Amino acid sequence: MHYHLQTPLTDEDIRKLSVGDTVTVDGHIFGIRDANLIRIFDQGIEPPEDLIPQLKGAIGLHTAPNVKKNDDGTYEKICVGTTTSTRMDRFTPGLLSKYGMKAICGKGGQYKEGTQAMKDHTGVYLTIVGGAAALETTQIEEIEEVWWEDLMPEAIWKFRVKNFGPLIVSIDSNGNSMYNQVKSEARERMEKIYEKMGIS
Repeated sequence: MHYHLQTPLTDEDIRKLSVGDTVTVDGHIFGIRDANLIRIFDQGIEPPEDLIPQLKGAIGLHTAPNVKKNDDGTYEKICVGTTTSTRMDRFTPGLLSKYGMKAICGKGGQYKEGTQAMKDHTGVYLTIVGGAAALETTQIEEIEEVWWEDLMPEAIWKFRVKNFGPLIVSIDSNGNSMYNQVKSEARERMEKIYEKMGIS
């Protein structure tokens, strides 16, 4: 199934998504990455006050975009790519439980902790195809706000998007994981290959 979603997302939006579905998004997506997540969760510094209510129902995109700062202080997109999510897995429970985010978008999936958080807090992990930065950038209409510019380019970004995607639902709110399914299938095939080769 394919779904066209509008942010902020609700529990109802999330519960109808299953592994293998595809999604396109209108509205806003927030760019997050290692440095700003470490500041929040490891250093115990709360996000800016005006940002916190905007995170409820939000999608977090694992990115550190290439941008140009204009003379008026606004930012112009150059290339907004997506980075691997696994190393940021440990931040997912807090983003969902404390700040109310509903989806994480990135590459490579989440480990056990992040996958369990999707189940516990009605969230999903959305995979964006690797190498799609050029297309991804065209789907971002504007950089509306930026917080913690001292962490540049790993500041927190607010992107207005239109038809962002398609994104693949790779972990759903029931804890089903496309990554785990692929690993399980690969393991079964490997066992059969070993059996044919006489390897125990």
